[in-house]
Amino acid sequence: MIPREIERHQAQPQQIEVVLHLDPSLFWFSGHFAVQPLLPGVAQMDWVMHYATTLLAPGWRFHSIQNVKFQAPLLPENTVTLTLSWQEARQILTFSYQRHDGDARHTASSGKIRLCR
Repeated sequence: MIPREIERHQAQPQQIEVVLHLDPSLFWFSGHFAVQPLLPGVAQMDWVMHYATTLLAPGWRFHSIQNVKFQAPLLPENTVTLTLSWQEARQILTFSYQRHDGDARHTASSGKIRLCR
């Protein structure tokens, strides 16, 4: 249920960027919706937690969503960059998904999640 990872950048220990390709065959697009498939918010949160707990905050788990804003749909065949920043002292994970449009990027969603042990 995880999309195809194109590349990964980790310039700082507590921040990572993962470039993903949203293949139309992903489970998440099935039935959401028939006319125009959209990536559900729950899928976006699932991927945030997968990459955060695998790469930045092993041993931590979801506690609560502090805020989340869905600004633009993520569609099949989109290329997106997921940026994660982990502030362990505050137990806050910030994230954003940016949709690629040529050389430009447009924010599709962003938010903050509190993690706990």
